[in-house]
Amino acid sequence: MFIDSTEELAQNKLLLLYIIDKSEIPLTNGQITEFVLENNYMNYFLVQQFLSELTRSKFIEYSRKEEKERYTILKKGKLTLNYFIHKIPDEIKNDIDKKFEVKKEELKRETQIIGDYFKKNKNEYVVNLKLVEKDSTLFSLYLNVVSSEQAKMICNNWKSNPDKIYQEILNTLIK
Repeated sequence: MFIDSTEELAQNKLLLLYIIDKSEIPLTNGQITEFVLENNYMNYFLVQQFLSELTRSKFIEYSRKEEKERYTILKKGKLTLNYFIHKIPDEIKNDIDKKFEVKKEELKRETQIIGDYFKKNKNEYVVNLKLVEKDSTLFSLYLNVVSSEQAKMICNNWKSNPDKIYQEILNTLIK
């Protein structure tokens, strides 16, 4: 799958801008790549090349948080997308919109289960576990732990099984 024309190259970059813009939350490289590949919009190497070029050109921003890289569209990217959106075929935009509605629900669930930690002092870390539903905090717990390893483990366990952990804490508290 090689780029045959500059128009196709531009269309693929616009497609990535469109996908990133459609997300209400920043997307990881893996999430963008998976979405593009499972829909056969372009190959892996083109996705990586174009993300890099769009970042260097300041159309999108790359940031790193919790060991995940995330992409967000910048003002220059939004302006360019709005100006050239007609270059993306309506069929593809409609397809992305439909598929993205399903993906948004999955991504929303991920962002509603929050496990963060920070260093309080030399030998103490504070872990915050949250469960958020529709912008309302259902559950929030702060814990002091002695190492970053413990903090990471607690956050990972929380993110992988929040329903069970929440239910166990609730059951313990109401017994």
